[in-house]
Amino acid sequence: MKAYVFPGQGSQFSGMGKDLFENSAKAKELFLQANDILGFDITKVMFTGTDEELKQTNVTQPAIFIHSVILAKISETFAPEMVAGHSLGEFSALVANGTLSFEDGLKLVSKRAAAMQKACELVPGTMAAVLALADEKVEEICASIADEVVVAANYNCPGQLVISGSVKGIEKACELMKAAGAKRALVLPVGGAFHSPLMEPARIELEDAIKNTLFSKPACAVYQNVNAKPSTDVEAIKLNLIAQLTAPVRWTQSVQNMVKDGATTFVECGPGKVLQGLVKKIESGTEVASI
Repeated sequence: MKAYVFPGQGSQFSGMGKDLFENSAKAKELFLQANDILGFDITKVMFTGTDEELKQTNVTQPAIFIHSVILAKISETFAPEMVAGHSLGEFSALVANGTLSFEDGLKLVSKRAAAMQKACELVPGTMAAVLALADEKVEEICASIADEVVVAANYNCPGQLVISGSVKGIEKACELMKAAGAKRALVLPVGGAFHSPLMEPARIELEDAIKNTLFSKPACAVYQNVNAKPSTDVEAIKLNLIAQLTAPVRWTQSVQNMVKDGATTFVECGPGKVLQGLVKKIESGTEVASI
């Protein structure tokens, strides 16, 4: 079985999508539609913007979403039997399997980016990558820091877990992780504490938008970040998508469950090859490819 997976923030690069725009009439139409929906020329930033411009949350998230969805829509071989997306990528996955329209998906992603940016400014926070330490030990150390917010945020693959929380809390956690035997505990250059309780203001804001958006019956199951389980139930998908902002991304568990349910090939749909690398580390026997 083929599983299509969609990347999240961090996979952007200058020039992304330019070849699609120039070589596909359908892609060009969708890029121009995206400009209209967003109310600014995002294609210009994607094609010629600097790395710094592309790092802005209000650009990064829509840009990756647009690139990923257009790749799926113009592919003649796109036929997913299951889908999943890493964080932001879950929105791309939901357009790809027919749950959301391109327009509604892009509007939600834009709203999400703005709400997350606002939450970051309201309550400063950060994230750190912890390498070569058991998930259980990372969770234990996070729980031991009672005076600050520190939680496990991204279960990327065995031996790679990202933690999220207050700046002081993450700094303290990094020292404890290293003392416990972590190969590295590195603070990441991100704008806030994504997938932690500090994103609660953004979750509340996005909840209204999601509840007021039309979700259709999907063509195949989406394995959602919050519980790593497959879903085709529209109401459950909505609730999981709302919870996603303050809950961890269970990517390791999602890939394991997809393999258990029959996935033999994982096709990454979007910029970069980050997810292909993670999938191989989670389930070495699977095939990986780009769309």
